[in-house]
Amino acid sequence: MISTSARLLRLVSLLNTRPSWTCGELAAQMAVTERTVRRDVARLRELGYGVESDPGPWGGYRLGAGARVPPLILDDEEALAVAVGLREAALSGVLGGGQAALSALLKLRQVLPPRIANRLSEMDAAFVHTLRPDEPQIAPGMLLELAAACRRGERSRLSYRDREGKATVRDVDPYRLVSTGRRWYFVARDVTRGEWRTFRADRVGQIQSTGRPVELIDPPDPATLVSRSIATGAYPLYVTILLPLPVEQALQLVPPTVGTHRPDGPDATIVDIGGPNADGLAKYLLSLATPLRVPSPDDVRQALLRRSQQLFEDNVTGQPR
Repeated sequence: MISTSARLLRLVSLLNTRPSWTCGELAAQMAVTERTVRRDVARLRELGYGVESDPGPWGGYRLGAGARVPPLILDDEEALAVAVGLREAALSGVLGGGQAALSALLKLRQVLPPRIANRLSEMDAAFVHTLRPDEPQIAPGMLLELAAACRRGERSRLSYRDREGKATVRDVDPYRLVSTGRRWYFVARDVTRGEWRTFRADRVGQIQSTGRPVELIDPPDPATLVSRSIATGAYPLYVTILLPLPVEQALQLVPPTVGTHRPDGPDATIVDIGGPNADGLAKYLLSLATPLRVPSPDDVRQALLRRSQQLFEDNVTGQPR
């Protein structure tokens, strides 16, 4: 004999397939009595499903507009499809940052029956997510593990490799996941160093809970911490520019993940930007398409002048060199 929840799921599925069903037809399809059908319809109404009925021997049941949003009931294939869709949305960022999709996937996976969760794990192992050439590769399921660590509120042991490829193992107090649109960052307190750190999610090899609950005292703003970490990363060269714009407008032109900003009076902003070399920085500065000055360094200033001169000559002659 099937459970009440499974029977209600079957009843909702049947009501969705046709405009109307008689009580006898539903009873025959579900192999129950008409009394059970009427009782199940009453239960669905209590749950918020707008099940309408017509009186008389030839009357029937149909789904109408409910007074409120009912609980979502999914069969196995539907639950798996939703989980896979949320996983891909989180990894690809197709919905924007992907944080909402990741959060929804975490909640869904916690209530999935073991048979569905196991199938999802099998698909995680088989799927390959194709990224742009300049994007990092994130191990399947790693975002979900990091999100779960943040939700547990327990000290964790993190296996991580830095930008030089050096592998380390450290104890951390997980806090948040942050998406910048191209990459995911894991924000946590490094227990040994006693400071808040950002870790690139694609460089995390493994994370395991130690079972020790922690209370985070005065945590930072995770988005701001990630932005500052990216902007002040280890670049071989930095350029300082002066924009004739207030800080608010300068931040719109040069994102905080690209440069660090400080006001120079009410109508100007000094920005420090890191890059691979002088020519690369000059190319980026030209792409801003706005007036600016380069106080330092001289090699970036000269590279900017060369590119500007070349652009001018190409447009005067009409023939790029």
